[in-house]
Amino acid sequence: MAREQSGRSATDPGAGRLNGSNAALAEVFREEAGRITGALVRLLGDFALAEEAVQDAVVVALEHWPGEGIPDRPGAWLFTVARRRALDVLRRESRFREKLTQLDWPAAQEPDDRLRLIFTCCHPTLSREAQVALTLRAVCGLTTAEIARAFVTSEATIAKRIVRARRKIVDAAIPYRVPRPDELDERLGEVLAVLYLTFNEGYLAGSGEAATRRDLAEDAAWLTALLAALLPGQAEVLGLLALMRLHLARADSRFSLHAELVLLADQDRSRWNRRQIEEGLSLLSEAAGLNSPGVYQLQAAIVACHAESASWEDTDWRQIVALYDALYEMSQTPVVWLNRAIAVRHLSGPAEALRALEQCAGELNGYNLYHSARAQLLGELGDRAEERRGLARALELTTNPAERSLLKRRLADHAGE
Repeated sequence: MAREQSGRSATDPGAGRLNGSNAALAEVFREEAGRITGALVRLLGDFALAEEAVQDAVVVALEHWPGEGIPDRPGAWLFTVARRRALDVLRRESRFREKLTQLDWPAAQEPDDRLRLIFTCCHPTLSREAQVALTLRAVCGLTTAEIARAFVTSEATIAKRIVRARRKIVDAAIPYRVPRPDELDERLGEVLAVLYLTFNEGYLAGSGEAATRRDLAEDAAWLTALLAALLPGQAEVLGLLALMRLHLARADSRFSLHAELVLLADQDRSRWNRRQIEEGLSLLSEAAGLNSPGVYQLQAAIVACHAESASWEDTDWRQIVALYDALYEMSQTPVVWLNRAIAVRHLSGPAEALRALEQCAGELNGYNLYHSARAQLLGELGDRAEERRGLARALELTTNPAERSLLKRRLADHAGE
């Protein structure tokens, strides 16, 4: 599978170690950090020591590589430095003689190390927040500071989550292994949920001053591509990767020059990334060929309908509603029903859409998108007063600056009515 480029710049939240001029270094670190961390965890049985040793190796590389050039075998170079760091720590502990002979580079070359690492970081006994933090730290090689910036959280908070997660792995004797075949579906679902959550937080930020944290979304897509490469033939992994690719293809058209959210109907489709769309469609076709439908494949199919439409007017709403019906059968959540109701508006009109929307009113009363969608429908039906009230309520419920800017403009447009 092709990897996503990091896309980091000096102004991005994840640019703590590298700026745009060091993109090649960023690629090496992202490719090798998880591999080496996984090898050291397998050999040492110690998450904390493995992570710290790898981070130290990255720091040393940053001191040498910009001037000396990237070595021919960067992974072996990083592993050697990380090994020395681990040995320095082990020399002060009783485990030194026991572990010394295991710490050689050839023994570390096992293809499943990163796969073991991903499943361990996403073990269901860990909290969702801990799963995300530990995965980004151990598999992606992000520093604690970078993770904190990505989630608009203090470094101390992220550090505590990681420490608690490591302790939980030890205390609960969580095995460092790929799940057995009879466990795989459930455990894989947990991993995909972590990747989906991470992507969504990056694609449209739920907190902080940034409307989007694209580097975080691309990290999630890279991790999903890695999982697809390490665990081939899994339809839902391919479906999630297709979903991410198709969403990222529209990234450049989602915000105006004034950092306001641009709705899908108003986006400039000439700015959509056709290469990423083709990749997403190809992944979705590959997943469909496995005859194992799932929620991520259905979501990707819905986004694909938009990606393949030449214009908003050409959108196949009948197909989209049918896909939402299938998705709701699998995942009966109010958010799925909300999105289905929005699609129904384009197929059957605002009155029928509003009737569908009201069926989930109680469950979504605290959700800003419910109120903004309801306001839009009421406005189309001529109830301007209720439309303004709905927009105002939606504004109260979101902190995302791009969403707030759009809602404020819509309220201002109706101020004199």
